[in-house]
Amino acid sequence: MTGERRTAPYGSWPSPIGAAEVARGEALVEWVGFVGDEVWWTEARPEENGRGALVRHTSKGPEEALPGHWDVRTRVIEYGGRPWQALSERAEDGVVFVHAADQRVYRHRPGGTPVPLTPAGAWPAELRYADFSVRGDEVWCLRERVTDPEATDAVRRLVAVPLDGSAADDPSLVRELAATHHFMTGPRIEPGGDRVVWLGWDHPAMPWDTTEVMMARIRADGTLTEPAVVAGGGREAVTQVEWATDGSGALYAVTDPDGWWNVHEILPEGGTRNVYPSAEEFGEALWRIGLRWCLPLRDGTLAVLHGVGERRLGILTRDGRLTDLPGAATEWFFPATDGRRIAAVAAGPLMRRTVVLADPADHSVDVLRAPADTSRDAWASRPYRRTCQGPDGEEVHAHVYPPYHPELTGPEGEMPPWIVFVHGGPTSRSHLLLNQEISYFTSRGIGVLDVQYGGSTGYGRAYRERLRESWGRTDVRDCATAVRGLIADGLAAADRIAIRGGSAGGWTAAASLGTEPDLYRAAGIYYPVLDAVGWRTRGTHDFESRYLDGLIGPWPRDKDRYEEQSPVAAATRIRAPFVLLQGLADTVCPPAQAERMLALLGASGPEHRYLTFEGEGHGFRRSSTVVASLHAELELYGRVLGFTPAP
Repeated sequence: MTGERRTAPYGSWPSPIGAAEVARGEALVEWVGFVGDEVWWTEARPEENGRGALVRHTSKGPEEALPGHWDVRTRVIEYGGRPWQALSERAEDGVVFVHAADQRVYRHRPGGTPVPLTPAGAWPAELRYADFSVRGDEVWCLRERVTDPEATDAVRRLVAVPLDGSAADDPSLVRELAATHHFMTGPRIEPGGDRVVWLGWDHPAMPWDTTEVMMARIRADGTLTEPAVVAGGGREAVTQVEWATDGSGALYAVTDPDGWWNVHEILPEGGTRNVYPSAEEFGEALWRIGLRWCLPLRDGTLAVLHGVGERRLGILTRDGRLTDLPGAATEWFFPATDGRRIAAVAAGPLMRRTVVLADPADHSVDVLRAPADTSRDAWASRPYRRTCQGPDGEEVHAHVYPPYHPELTGPEGEMPPWIVFVHGGPTSRSHLLLNQEISYFTSRGIGVLDVQYGGSTGYGRAYRERLRESWGRTDVRDCATAVRGLIADGLAAADRIAIRGGSAGGWTAAASLGTEPDLYRAAGIYYPVLDAVGWRTRGTHDFESRYLDGLIGPWPRDKDRYEEQSPVAAATRIRAPFVLLQGLADTVCPPAQAERMLALLGASGPEHRYLTFEGEGHGFRRSSTVVASLHAELELYGRVLGFTPAP
């Protein structure tokens, strides 16, 4: 590379970041934990059909922790949860984990072969487990019993599983501990004490609407007293509850009575105390069972992830002093602690997801698992945050990734094509970080506008609830506001805008085509929700089956709104070509959703391609699927937005 940058049309720049690099280079690294002195984690292997490998960091570097090709994943609430846990601070005691193929819990000791602890599930019922705690010779966890392949009917219990393997052939030996709510997290057992807590909530609430902290005492025989509510409820959503580990018996909750997920101490006499009142978030929406953002350390401090539209790692004292660890990472995920150090996945605008080990004592951050290949990171865009004003003065947040190539720039006077990225959820957010999928486009001369529309997390409850009963309207309007802001500032041309999204983002992308037919010229739509009526009444799994009560309104009272706000209602107004990509094993957004909209388009509808993938569920995991999808998108955008992609 030289210091001079040549000129070439936007969208046509040759890039070393191919679709195969996107699939191979972004292994999903999750669920970090300590086993003895070692840090372990799971990582999805796209080249192995998405297998979730359990990986350990050794003196020689990362290596597989289990013999053979075990797939460490749980299907609890379909989105999953924490699938493994060390059994003690001693590495020789081993770990328990869930194997994806049969959803059974297994125990693994170093040098041995995993052995099953739970009985096999067989239709008409499947048993799933997640979010483990260890007590004596048992592992306590959440168990989900699903009675249909679509997971629309499920029963959840907190259970105790013997560690000796006796319950593998005798289901009666799995003890039921509690059943307080339709949805529950796994139990958190008081260190050295006789109390246990968990979170619970019921339909129609989602866990970011309202949850309750339940507490019970543990009797000498291992059974529980009658659980009692000690925090939460009403319009308060506790997203995590955790015991102190310094022997004080303190109990902490990440909850939002004041509109922000702050860290509170649950007081023995009743009520809570906000440890650090601040207009920022110390938690996220509880999409997966066992997520954590606040870790009590042995010295009485708390390791916390916090920020507005980001998550930085800080140390919070009990008297309310917060100190951030320095470094380039602005997003931290899946933290774990050995009581002193913090292991986690860290990333930032110029940093891809990396497993790191941080020591608050000396502010050091050591890399344990770097991305497989960083040689192409020089082609990554330099993103920035942008806030626009909507028609009624409301704020709309977005991440802007301008086109970037170290050797090329666009011709003077030419506006680049732009793709609007719409995140899923919709009660979620995307992260401002170095992302191979985004670099796939920006390194070719295509800008990416990643919109954090009203309803997104990370900006407080009020921003999150802007989407209440207006899904298909607020999200569509906010995306259009962000696009028009780019055009007004002379950064984009009105005839070179596309939109893409998956799941709930697919809903917004499809709805935007029908609502704003003059704004978007093409779309990539991944495994979308498209028909709210069908999704509500016939189509999705138990966890999200009442989600639309908040996003659109109670059923059947607001049946008309379900019909009016669904993308299928605007299908006949769609003029822009699109590609629709669907996994045939998707139980969250089943293929029937996509097929319903395509049927409404008819033979006279806009140009489109419908690509389906056997064995893929909600969120593509296989390399071949990712490659085929990105190729289909890029071909469409080039043809419609007026550029010729480089070979």
